[in-house]
Amino acid sequence: MAKNGKVYFIGGGPGDPELLTLKAKRIIDSADVIIYADSLVHPSVCDGAKEGAQIIGSKTLNLDEITELMIGAATDGKLVARVQSGDPSIYGAVLEQMRLLEGAGVEYEIVPGVSAAFASAAVLKTEFTVPEVSQTVIFTRLEGRVAMPSGEKLHDLARHGCTLVLFLSITRINKVVSELKAGVYSDDTPVAVVYRVGWPDEIVITGTLGDIAPKVKRAGITLQALVLVGAAFDPDIRRIEAAGEAATSHLYSSDYTHLYRRAVDFSKSEAVHQSSGDG
Repeated sequence: MAKNGKVYFIGGGPGDPELLTLKAKRIIDSADVIIYADSLVHPSVCDGAKEGAQIIGSKTLNLDEITELMIGAATDGKLVARVQSGDPSIYGAVLEQMRLLEGAGVEYEIVPGVSAAFASAAVLKTEFTVPEVSQTVIFTRLEGRVAMPSGEKLHDLARHGCTLVLFLSITRINKVVSELKAGVYSDDTPVAVVYRVGWPDEIVITGTLGDIAPKVKRAGITLQALVLVGAAFDPDIRRIEAAGEAATSHLYSSDYTHLYRRAVDFSKSEAVHQSSGDG
């Protein structure tokens, strides 16, 4: 291992600098070298950098150039903050960087961040997993220059009918729509497109599979946007639940017993357990 030097892969969040974790902020502010994805990460994440810290934008650098900078600094005993957008574990291209660091004997650590997917759900004021609506979430992308593994093409995943979050696909929105409709989704399936979530120029477009493509085209969105698909994004989902027209979670129900709380009506809770097979 390099003497005292270390690289931190940091999730910089979707754009809003206040969505940095406390750990991410602490490491960035104490780093000797900050290499940040300046096309996707808000520059203010570096505002607290210590005096003398080297701050480098990586949007024009290739893999070899980035890893050379990290390895060189860590070998000199420096602390390196490699700041990437969202969370590094989702389309973060960190695996190849980690391989090269391991090959050079450089210690590293991953600091998770807030994904644009979760920031988008917050902006839309919804939940990905709504009882009896969707209990499964798929993060994926439309096949392009990067081939999809067998069984993971969008029309294959669209057969599940669950909540879908599509990254890196906005430039081919018409293809996205046709692939989704090849599954179980229909023209009236709710869709939301969130552009640059957490940035000052954030745009939210809501609609259905039947009308989302022309709305996106009119807005001129061609990059940095998520496509969110499924009944969980129905704008009436909160009103429907408030009216008692949809199932709600057992988590806070007064008639549901669990490890930390006994139901108000214990006999009803027992019936729920028995009918659902819960222990």
